[in-house]
Amino acid sequence: MPADSAATDRLEAFPVATGPDRRRLRFEILIVLGLSLGESAVYAVVQLIDKLTTGPLQGQTSTLNQARSSREYLDLTYQVLDIGFSLVPVLLVLFLLAGSVSGGGAGRLHGAGIRPLARLGIDRTRPWRDLGQGLALFAVMGGGTLALYAAGHALGITTTLVPAALGTYWWTLPVLTLSAVRHAVLEEVIVVGYLTLRWRQLGWATPAVLVASAVLRGSYHLYQGFGPFLGNVVMGLVFVAFFLRVRRVLPLIVAHALLDISAFVGFALLGKATGFG
Repeated sequence: MPADSAATDRLEAFPVATGPDRRRLRFEILIVLGLSLGESAVYAVVQLIDKLTTGPLQGQTSTLNQARSSREYLDLTYQVLDIGFSLVPVLLVLFLLAGSVSGGGAGRLHGAGIRPLARLGIDRTRPWRDLGQGLALFAVMGGGTLALYAAGHALGITTTLVPAALGTYWWTLPVLTLSAVRHAVLEEVIVVGYLTLRWRQLGWATPAVLVASAVLRGSYHLYQGFGPFLGNVVMGLVFVAFFLRVRRVLPLIVAHALLDISAFVGFALLGKATGFG
């Protein structure tokens, strides 16, 4: 798969930070993670400890997309608010990438005025190719995800996963679709795009970026058990390797959204026929 030379230039435009800029980048990364998926990872570890000390993982349940109210339109309001506010960290990292610290001199900005979405490869320059690559990644990761879930559950290291537990309303499927897209955008923009750029600025080598991103992705799925942790580590390795090669996040968002839509909407429509629950 050939690398996109123009996108490569955009990725390499951020120089390796030095001195005070390195400290600033480290604090920036910690703040972003503390407001988003790093927080999720900490809670996931605590939830896993809770479940491990309660009983066998196989006999426990992890429920996604739960109802927030028994009243239809209050529940809809809660769901939409949750989706909207959970995407605020994405806006934060786009803002930070639009004016990034340079490699020399604290407080100076590098790349101010450059569109951060284009820097991450989220644009309309190659829509059909992005869609095709996203579909290919979805096909590859989809079967592997189901296989690892089934194996983990059979081995007793994975909880029973219920992807959707909303009421049956006219808005249920659209909200589940929005929730899936939310997860895709949040995780791929921050865990793959933003962190890869920042770790590169800190001078991290490719193996370190691959492992750190993959382990982070797996860690905030630990509340589901060890099977999903391992599955998401593999997914993280594949996705970061793809990004480092192609320099585009959009195909990853497409693939991730399709994976989650299949799980969320498929479960809502077909229930246990999906293999979950």
